[in-house]
Amino acid sequence: MRRVLPGFPLALGYTLVYLSLIVLIPLSAVFLKAATQGWESFWAAISTPRVVASYQLTYGVSLLAAAINAVFGLIFAWVLVRYDFPGRRIVDALVDLPFALPTAVAGIALTAIYAGNGWLGQWLQPLGIKVAFTPLGILVALIFISLPFVVRTVQPVLEDLETELEEVAASLGADRWQTFYRVVLPPVLPALLTGFALAFARAVGEYGSVIFIAGNVPMVSEITPLLIITKLEQFDYPGATAIAAVMLVTSFILLFLINGLQAWVSRRHGGV
Repeated sequence: MRRVLPGFPLALGYTLVYLSLIVLIPLSAVFLKAATQGWESFWAAISTPRVVASYQLTYGVSLLAAAINAVFGLIFAWVLVRYDFPGRRIVDALVDLPFALPTAVAGIALTAIYAGNGWLGQWLQPLGIKVAFTPLGILVALIFISLPFVVRTVQPVLEDLETELEEVAASLGADRWQTFYRVVLPPVLPALLTGFALAFARAVGEYGSVIFIAGNVPMVSEITPLLIITKLEQFDYPGATAIAAVMLVTSFILLFLINGLQAWVSRRHGGV
C-alpha cells in the first residue's frame, strides 16, 4: 500500500530534528549554562529564602489550581456532554477563551474585577476577602488559564461513555454516588489525571496573567517565573539559569509521577 506520508525512517528523522530544535536544545542550554557555575554559587542562587518562598508559592498554588479544575472541569464537561440547554454552543466556545486570550489581557481583566474597587472586589473586600494583589489572586488567575485543559481532555471520554451503563447500574439498585464511583469514574479517571497534569504544567509556567493580579511582593506573592525575569533584568544570568534549571527538574519529576499514576490507573482498570 502506498503511504501518503514518507517512510518511518524519514518521518522519524524529521520528528527528532524538529523536537531537538524546538525542545531539547533550548532545555539543554539551560542545564549547560547552569553547570558552568560552581556548586556553591549554584546552591546559593537556588536556596535563598526569597527563591524558596517563590518555589513554595508557584508549585503549591499550581497544584491547588489544577486540583480545583480537576473537580469543576469534570462537572463542566459533564454538563456540556450530557445536557442540552439554550446557549450550550456559546458556553462550549467560551471554554476555549483562555486559549485565545492574551495572558496579559486576562491578568488586567481579572485585576480590574477583583481589585478593591472592582465589580466583585468591592463586595468581597468588606467581607475580609481580598483577592487582588494576594496569593488568592494568583490562584484565581491560574484557575482561569488552566480550566480548558481539563474540560477538553475529559469531554471526549464522556462523549464515548455509553449512558446505558448508568441505566443498568440504576436498574440494579445503585444510587447516584455508586453509579458515578463504579461506572463513570473508572473510564474517565485516566483522562482526568491527564487534564490535571496539563493544567498543572500550564499553571507552573504562567507569567502574563499572574504578574498583574499577584502584587509581586517578595516572600508573599512573588512567583518563580517573575523572579527569573527579575534576575535577567539585573544581568544575573547564572542565577536566572540556576532557578530555571530547578524548575525544569522539579516539573519533570512531578509530571513523571503524575503520568506514572495515570498509567497505573489505566492498567488497573483496563485489566478489570
